[in-house]
Amino acid sequence: MSHKPQIMVVDDDHAICEFLRMFLDGLGYRAVTVNNAEQAVQLYSDERPDAVIMDVIMPGSMDGLGALAAFKKIDREVPVIVISGQGRTATVVHAMKLGAFDFIGKPFDEADLEALLADALRQRRFNRDVSMVRNGLQHPNTHPMVFGDSPEMREVKELIERVAGTDVTVLIRGESGTGKELVARALYTSSVRRDKPFVKVNCAALPTELLESELFGFERGAFTGAIQQKPGKFEFANKGTIFLDEIGDMSYPLQAKLLQVLQDREFTRLGGKQDIRVDVRVISATNKDLPKACAEGQFRDDLYFRLNVVSINLPPLRERRDEIPILTEYFLRKYSAEYSRPYSEVSPETMQLFMDYAWPGNIRELQNLVRRIVVLGTESPVRKEIGLGFPVAARRASLSAAAMDAAAVPAVPPPVPAPVPATPVPVKAAHDDTNTSLKDISRIAAREAEKVLILRMLQQTRWNRKETAQILGISYKALLYKIKDAGLDKAPTP
Repeated sequence: MSHKPQIMVVDDDHAICEFLRMFLDGLGYRAVTVNNAEQAVQLYSDERPDAVIMDVIMPGSMDGLGALAAFKKIDREVPVIVISGQGRTATVVHAMKLGAFDFIGKPFDEADLEALLADALRQRRFNRDVSMVRNGLQHPNTHPMVFGDSPEMREVKELIERVAGTDVTVLIRGESGTGKELVARALYTSSVRRDKPFVKVNCAALPTELLESELFGFERGAFTGAIQQKPGKFEFANKGTIFLDEIGDMSYPLQAKLLQVLQDREFTRLGGKQDIRVDVRVISATNKDLPKACAEGQFRDDLYFRLNVVSINLPPLRERRDEIPILTEYFLRKYSAEYSRPYSEVSPETMQLFMDYAWPGNIRELQNLVRRIVVLGTESPVRKEIGLGFPVAARRASLSAAAMDAAAVPAVPPPVPAPVPATPVPVKAAHDDTNTSLKDISRIAAREAEKVLILRMLQQTRWNRKETAQILGISYKALLYKIKDAGLDKAPTP
């Protein structure tokens, strides 16, 4: 289902057309060649290619500039690369005014044309994504897939297209804030059940007893305070879709009842005696490692297999940075309209900070920061919060180098007993686990070394977190995230 970009070549020189056709085919594009401007306009109207490479000097009633103007009337976003052996400044200026993407003279370097075309297609994809964002703002009941064009996200979109029209259960995996609910809603709005209910349940938000009654309902007198019958979320979702968010936090006993619904499509309310049949599509999401939870006896294998018929994995935002400008514009427009504030793009300096930042909170963190910019009408607090502006690669290199040198850092006696040992904790029997890869061992060891280093720096600065973040070369927000992830936030501070 991968899309091969189609490129239209317009030149009255048949040799040039044939050369460019073979050249573009070799780059993986689909090339179509035309020898006059009038035919090019007609073919463009029918084919709608992704980009055009066109000579401006051609015989006939219409030259290349006339064709360029006609293309832009049909689709103003189409990138047109103008080529000509007569590099007159007036012609170039005229072409650029008409909306040409760029100009390249004959004879041209193949590498230059390849790079120029790649830039043109990248801009084309960006414009389409932005148009999708704007359309989503105009139609708030739709859920546009505001994703970039990385291989991982193309795979996500292809999976959604393949399974949206089926009733197969889907498990969405990814870190918190990566957009798992957005994927669930995209599956729903593209399905045959889109006119039926979509019911979301956060399995981590309620204790087991309340979650059970929330999912399956209860009869009058089932427990103290049950003064009347109440249907559960599965009944409300009948004929529609139920989205079980944070499914990895569901208690083990309750997992058995959920498994029954998936297997038999029926259940009983709390305190009830009658089976209730439902027809519900189940989509679930988690930020936990469910195979590991199964191995540790915290999650049922049979339920995992039922939920994991199709798995969609969402990479974190730091691995799909091309989306950041698109998402930023989306949130700027959304909150400008919501809070009746004038729309304004973020400054290039702030956008560069966004592109360099590690985004531990992923898309949700970006959303909240952009909302703050819109509400406050200034970027200053956000720019201070996301740190010193170090490029993410430099921050990682700084932290990694510091971790490797952790043993050389003189330890300062802490004012209180240290909550963890001051030496790296050995990986627990990793060598005995035949399913553990070297990559897993390296990751665990790196996290332990990072934890020790952060603790030592906190002790040296007497738990001054801002100073610690500066020493480590990471943002204050990133340090807080790492402190919490390592469990150091539970340590006593002076």
